[in-house]
Amino acid sequence: GPAAAADVRDFCAQRPGRATPPCILDAGHLQLEVGLADGTFLRHGGEHEDIDVYAAPALRYGLTPRLEFEASTAPAIVDAQRGEGRQVGVGDTTFGLMGALTDPDGKGPAVSLNGFVTGPTATHGLGNGGWTGGLRLPVAGPLGDSLSYALMPEVDVLRDADGGGTHLAWTAVGGLSRAFGPLSLGTELWGQIEDAPEGRITRATADLTAAVMTGPAMQLDAGAAIGLNRQTPDLELYVGVARRF
Repeated sequence: GPAAAADVRDFCAQRPGRATPPCILDAGHLQLEVGLADGTFLRHGGEHEDIDVYAAPALRYGLTPRLEFEASTAPAIVDAQRGEGRQVGVGDTTFGLMGALTDPDGKGPAVSLNGFVTGPTATHGLGNGGWTGGLRLPVAGPLGDSLSYALMPEVDVLRDADGGGTHLAWTAVGGLSRAFGPLSLGTELWGQIEDAPEGRITRATADLTAAVMTGPAMQLDAGAAIGLNRQTPDLELYVGVARRF
């Protein structure tokens, strides 16, 4: 409640952007982060596909001062492909744990370890097609009073396209953000190398993010990811909200 507000860590959401921050939610606190609308658009290589995701919740709960539980899903997906019609359904569900490797109440650089698994709860054709998982190493720190950086290497175990096996994907993201009072603006570069059986797939985006605090425990956000090569969707746009309880 309000009387305990001074004992709670600064508000920190995992959205917007691709770089997961290393911050850990206070023990006993719950945070809900919802992607209100997310649209991904592919317009090259003879393809014309729009993937829209609505009201996608991510739940975080502080287990101890250094460990939190996470869960997320996508309850409403619309995948429209030219010449193939439209498919509507639900997405996969992800569960994870993130633990602080440095003092979560420290003022300098912070590092955490984030492991997760994704279960095949999606409508056929809208998910990974089987169990997947990964490991992230979020890193962040200040560069001044209002400027900060974020780095995050990641390795994932993904399903093969035919669903019969798995392969690895390697991801890295780096970003800078600057606060202007309650408003924060950021930019990121994201890249991924997927060692798929049919050949290596390389993806990359340049991302822009904006978030504004509407109170001590609530944030509104928006972002855009611009594809930098032909194996990456041309554009992704999204808006969302995060609220701590």
